Amino acid sequence: MKGSYGRYLDVDLTRGRCSDYAIPEAWQRLLLGGKGLAARLLLEELPERVDPFGRGNLLVFATGPLQGTGVAGGGRHAVLAVSPKTGAVADSYAGGLFGHELGRSGYDGILVRGRAKTPVILTLLDGTPDLVPADDLWGRGTGDTETALVARYPRSRVSSIGPAGESLVSQACIINDRARSAGRPGLGAVMGSKLLKAVVVRGSAEKPLADAERFRRERALHAKTYTSDGWQGFGKYGTGSGLVWLSEQGILPTANFRDGTFDAAEAIGGERMHDTILVGRDTCAGCPIRCKRQVKTAFGGVDVLPEFGGPEYETLAAFGSLCRNGDLASIALANQLCNDYGLDTISTGVAAAFLMEASEKGLIDEEIAWGDPQAILSVVHAIARREGIGDRLADGLELFAREAGADFAMTIKGVELPMHEPRGKQGMGLSYATSPRGATHLEGMHDTSLERDNPCPELGVTQTYNRFTIADKIEPAVAFENLQSFVNSLVLCCFTMTESGPGYNVPAIRSLAEAATGLAIDADEMLAVGARAYALTRLLSARAGHTRDSDGLPPRFAEALPRGASAGHTISQKDMKSAIAAYYKARGYDRRGPTAKTLRQLGLADCVEWVERGIA
Repeated sequence: MKGSYGRYLDVDLTRGRCSDYAIPEAWQRLLLGGKGLAARLLLEELPERVDPFGRGNLLVFATGPLQGTGVAGGGRHAVLAVSPKTGAVADSYAGGLFGHELGRSGYDGILVRGRAKTPVILTLLDGTPDLVPADDLWGRGTGDTETALVARYPRSRVSSIGPAGESLVSQACIINDRARSAGRPGLGAVMGSKLLKAVVVRGSAEKPLADAERFRRERALHAKTYTSDGWQGFGKYGTGSGLVWLSEQGILPTANFRDGTFDAAEAIGGERMHDTILVGRDTCAGCPIRCKRQVKTAFGGVDVLPEFGGPEYETLAAFGSLCRNGDLASIALANQLCNDYGLDTISTGVAAAFLMEASEKGLIDEEIAWGDPQAILSVVHAIARREGIGDRLADGLELFAREAGADFAMTIKGVELPMHEPRGKQGMGLSYATSPRGATHLEGMHDTSLERDNPCPELGVTQTYNRFTIADKIEPAVAFENLQSFVNSLVLCCFTMTESGPGYNVPAIRSLAEAATGLAIDADEMLAVGARAYALTRLLSARAGHTRDSDGLPPRFAEALPRGASAGHTISQKDMKSAIAAYYKARGYDRRGPTAKTLRQLGLADCVEWVERGIA
């Protein structure tokens, strides 16, 4: 298949060896790349039962056919491994420039095995891999690490862990380009368990394209669409531009999901950031939107620097409304600290909000008041450094909550919820409940986008939907999950895709993929690619012991939202259980996941053995 080098770099840290891993052509044609291809590789190579921090776990950095080509939205890459939170394979995505560089490396991805004897760096420079000592960088933040490595290897891009990953903190993520993170599954801790401090890539390979002329023409047209006023407005205010609107809709997670309306929303939204602390806008490879924030401010005598980026929507909500904190400067500092420590901002914000509620209810000895910015920053430091109560939280919020006797940890399968309220987006709630990686907002539908006439005919979604219903959302939920799963196999930025309405641009994305790969990808094949990738992650989840009984939402969502435009709405456990059963039937899954019949229908007959042997 074109658009691919047909090989991964296979790195054995235990033996200190690097080799090539040939990717079967059939895998490429069925799965394209990214999430789907990486999941197939892991299904093939992972042992049946894996300790997330053991030598048997595998860490994968994956690209798709569009990385390295300069396509707007193609600066992204995927990272997969067995998560310390779920015990199953989980995928995470990061933007920036690292994915573009990996796409020019001569390899489609990197497979990391084993564990080094001492800290190391993996370099992949102009197609030549090497493992070099990292003792001098161990213990340093991601900012210092990147500065040192770019000075040592000019024109390279760096993906690294900070002290949190080194200490196996479950909230640890992997940071590239100082301000982009592969977040919530805890993959920074997996990288730390392997004593792999950083991956450094510099590439110059030209990716083989099936129709280079068509690709260049359509790439230019694709980029031009993002110069419109609407897209540039999104770039001006960033992802935080929707925060105030979500509060007005009553679905801005507030006070640990007890509320959906935050009275200080305007003080922390994208517009306020733009008018006060924003000093620049960064971008990912090939993207004219420039939505990435760069801020400069100070809080508590500590400077917040532009090179660490600025808080995106999820971070604004996690350290803001979720904790009832209306101080924008403190949120920016929390964001900077997390980026340097290598901590996921969503996971850490959810942990902070949990502690505030636990303190309020007398379940912990520490006094951690709602809305206290210094308390939030103290939680960030404590988790990253494994100090005091942070040491216990670092082993996982769900475990901490069980030990504290609390039923309000906002997690699913051990993974902290993102900042989207399912009581007001009930189809998304179904995707939260059933996702094999725990709650994710990057592979499911946002019900608010379906509150229009004929929202997405190409996916068969032709009626207007009420965001407060769930029973009628089964087929749309499956369709949008498959669409997003396809996009994650291309590893294209979700913010460059309009999934419904008059701006629906998915056919243009498919056309780019066709020009790159030489494959025919109509709407049906697109959804089939997505369904295959989704089924593979569900197989991997089943191997870890997850079944339909693992699915569901935290009990808090059976409580009514107290005020605002979504007041009174709940998701009952009965309704969710019924929806999950219908969802499994629609996907052709039994209680463990894809059946042999379903796998064959998807063209994954070579995966049936895992079902028939009872491994999946």
